[in-house]
Amino acid sequence: MKIICIGLNYKSHLAEMGLEQPKVPVFFLKPDTSLLLKNRPFFLPDFSEDMQYELEVVIRINKVGKCIQKRFAHTYYNEIGLGIDFTARDLQRECSKNGLPWEICKSFDNSAAVSEFLPLDIYNNVNNLNFHLLHNGNQVQCGNTSDMLFTIDEIIAYISQFITLKIGDLLFTGTPAGVGKLAINDHLQGFLEDRKLLDFRVK
Repeated sequence: MKIICIGLNYKSHLAEMGLEQPKVPVFFLKPDTSLLLKNRPFFLPDFSEDMQYELEVVIRINKVGKCIQKRFAHTYYNEIGLGIDFTARDLQRECSKNGLPWEICKSFDNSAAVSEFLPLDIYNNVNNLNFHLLHNGNQVQCGNTSDMLFTIDEIIAYISQFITLKIGDLLFTGTPAGVGKLAINDHLQGFLEDRKLLDFRVK
C-alpha cells in the first residue's frame, strides 16, 4: 500500500503560498508508516517549529491499474474519506529553497491522518463535494472538489502513466486555502459534507 499525495491542486492554496499554477498534477509519496488511523492523537515531533495541517479529500483505489485512460478512471475507486497531510513547513521551505526532495517535511511517521472510508455512491457527484476543517472549533479550511485544478479522474490517469496503482492505495487530492500551524492540545475536526469523519487532538 502506498500513499500518493497531490500538491498545488487548489487555486486558493496556490495564492496563499505565493506559487504558480502547475501545468500537470504534482505528486509525491508517503510510506505506510505515515498513516495515522482511528482518530488517534497526533504527537508534535521535535524536528519542526512550524507543523501545519492540510485537510484533503482522499479516495482509496480498489483495483490494479497501469496507464489508465481518464474515461475509465472512475472504475478504480468506490470509497471516499478525508485526510490531513501534516507538513513541517519550516523544513519544506528549506527543501524548496535548496531544490531538495520533500520527504523530510512530508513523509515522516504519522504525517497522514486518514478517516474511515464511505461508499462513494452515497454522494451524488464526487466532483462537487464540500469539505471543511475546524481548528479548536473555528472553521479554518473550506473547499469543494469542483475547485480542484485537476479532477480525481485526471489525477489517476496521469499518475498511472508512471506508477502502477494497487488495491488499497490512498490518493490525497490536494488542500484548499487556510492551512495553519499546530500546537499541543489543539483539536481538529474534519467534515465531508455534513459527516464528521476526523476528530482528534494534538499532543
